[in-house]
Amino acid sequence: MASLKDLRNRIASVKATQKITKAMQMVAAAKLRKAQEAAEAARPYASRMGGVLANLSAAMEGREGGSALMAGTGRQDTHLLIVCTAERGLCGGFNSNIAKLAREHADRLIRDGKTVKIICVGKKGYDVLRRKYDHLIVDRVDLREVKRVAFSDAHDIAGKVLSMFDDGEYDVATLFYSEFKSVISQIPTALQIIPANVASSEGESADLGGAIYDYEPEESEILEELLPRNIGVQIFRALLENAASEQGARMSAMDNATRNAGEMIDKLTMSYNRQRQAQITKELIEIISGAEAV
Repeated sequence: MASLKDLRNRIASVKATQKITKAMQMVAAAKLRKAQEAAEAARPYASRMGGVLANLSAAMEGREGGSALMAGTGRQDTHLLIVCTAERGLCGGFNSNIAKLAREHADRLIRDGKTVKIICVGKKGYDVLRRKYDHLIVDRVDLREVKRVAFSDAHDIAGKVLSMFDDGEYDVATLFYSEFKSVISQIPTALQIIPANVASSEGESADLGGAIYDYEPEESEILEELLPRNIGVQIFRALLENAASEQGARMSAMDNATRNAGEMIDKLTMSYNRQRQAQITKELIEIISGAEAV
């Protein structure tokens, strides 16, 4: 049984931990609002971009000379997985859920005889995936010094992805991130970005109401410009969704940790009081017994 001193030390330690988790919860709550607003502001743009690509793809159907970013290479032998996670932990299952989805996808591809390559965006995803797939990780993007995600960060990542595609290093690219729904709900998501899967994206082909559009310049020229930009847009949206999801998950996790610390303090305090009362009672019995013996 722990001594009174040990119990006092444990109570003090848990109280100190509770102060830290409470402070982290408040910081996450303060950051969440801006991150959520940024993620929600990016959704219409990404959705509309998908709609434009869907309409252009429909207009190009049946023609030759389409971009490989839309039509693909004609093969599906090599897959690139872009796994976006956070740089820090203490946010519940946020990082592990994204990594789990990526692991399941990689295992399925490997069982089918495909070649898998991985780009890790974020330290936590890299730490999880390198245990099993260290030989498959071809690049790692470190965003620890980035205070607020900007499009330039996504543009740099998109540049690497497009450069690898131009060099013929893979055939299909899939983006993994967590879509923010609420403080208690973040959904791990896999989105194919090369070739552009516009049919299943949020921006589905719009109803043109029977109108006929004549594009200038030609559809193929517009796609050559929009398709590379779409890669950056989708990665930027994923980073913003991740930022909001991370803060929401951290806020929820730290709230649970604070409550658990409070319950532990109550239990330790009760144990301390019972042991202290037992010790006082024992001393009183010894005093009374000694007095009666005299």
